[in-house]
Amino acid sequence: MTELAKIETTLKDWETDQEVRWCPGCGDYAILKAVQRTLPQLGADPANTVFISGIGCSSRFPYYMETYGFHTIHGRAPAFATGVKLANPDLDVWLVTGDGDGLSIGGNHMMHVLRRNVNMQIMLFNNEIYGLTKGQYSPTSREHTRTPTSPLGSVDHPANPCAFALGSGARFIGRGIDVSKNLPEVLKAAHAHQGAAFVEIFQNCIVYNKDVFDDFAAPKGAELQQLWLEHGQPMLFGNPKKGPVKGLKLVPEKFTFEVVEVEDGDWETAGVTVHDAKNRMLAHMLIELPFGPFPMPLGVIYDDPAETYESAVIAERAKAVEGKDNNLAKLLAKGQTWTVSGTAQDPV
Repeated sequence: MTELAKIETTLKDWETDQEVRWCPGCGDYAILKAVQRTLPQLGADPANTVFISGIGCSSRFPYYMETYGFHTIHGRAPAFATGVKLANPDLDVWLVTGDGDGLSIGGNHMMHVLRRNVNMQIMLFNNEIYGLTKGQYSPTSREHTRTPTSPLGSVDHPANPCAFALGSGARFIGRGIDVSKNLPEVLKAAHAHQGAAFVEIFQNCIVYNKDVFDDFAAPKGAELQQLWLEHGQPMLFGNPKKGPVKGLKLVPEKFTFEVVEVEDGDWETAGVTVHDAKNRMLAHMLIELPFGPFPMPLGVIYDDPAETYESAVIAERAKAVEGKDNNLAKLLAKGQTWTVSGTAQDPV
C-alpha cells in the first residue's frame, strides 16, 4: 500500500455545513467531536478519507464529516466498505454502525469484514437500544429491558460486541466511552493498526436508554470502575485520591482473574497482571469479565496485526498476470475467431 501523506488540518476542516441532528444530549455529539479532533492529530487528508454507514442514529455520521461519505442501507455498510477498499486501497476507510445495524440485520456482513481483515476502522456505537425507530430492544439490550417491543421485559440474552468481533477473527479490538477523554487514544491505535480495527463505543441514548452505563461511565465516581488497558502496563484501576488502587491478578489454577489491592503503588508485590495486547486468550478473558465483581475493561484490548484482505487480493492479482501479455485485442483474437463484413445494405 502507498503510505498516506500526512497533512496539517484543524477540527474545523473536518466539520461540514450540515446541521447536526441528534437529540440534545445524545452521546453521538461527543463521538463526532472526538473523531474530528483525532483526525488532525493523525495527519489525515479529508480528500483521501471516506466514512461509510448503514442505518440508524449513528449512521448520520457521514453527513457531518467534511470527507467523502456513503450512507448505505441497513446492515450492509461492511459490504460497501469492503468494495470501496478493494477499488481504492489507498483510501482511509471508516465504518460507522450501531448495535442494531451492525449486530442484527448486519451481523453477517460484520462477521465477514472482520474475518477477512479488511483494512479499515470500525466504530460500533452501542447504546443497547434501537434509537432511530423509537426505543425497541436491540441485540445488546440487557435481560428484562422494558421497551415497546418487550413491555414485560426482554428475555433475550444480550450479545457482547467485542466477543462477537473476537470470535469472527478480528485482530484489533478496542473499547471506549462517548464522553471519555481517552476515546481519541483508542481511535489513534485503531487507525495505526493494519487490518480491521473494531472499536465498541458505549454511547448514551438520552431519550430511550438514558444513563444505562452510569455504573462505569457517569461523570463523577465512575472512573473507579474503569480499567483502561495499555500494552505492557499493569492492569490497575481506581483513584488513589478516593481509595486504594486495585488491580487484576491472574489466577492460573482457575484460569480467571481476581481483584487485589495495591499498597504504595507496589503492583508487582500484589501480583497484578501486565497487559499483553497480542495475547488472544487474555483478550478473551478480559472481554468476558462480568461487570460488577470486576471493572469494565476499556482501551486497546487486543492488537495483533496480520495480512490484510486487500493486500492479499492485490498480491494474488499480480501473481495471476505475472509474465503474461496484457494485450486485450490479442486475447479476444485467441482461438477460433472469424471476421464479419458487410452492412445492412450489403448483408453477408
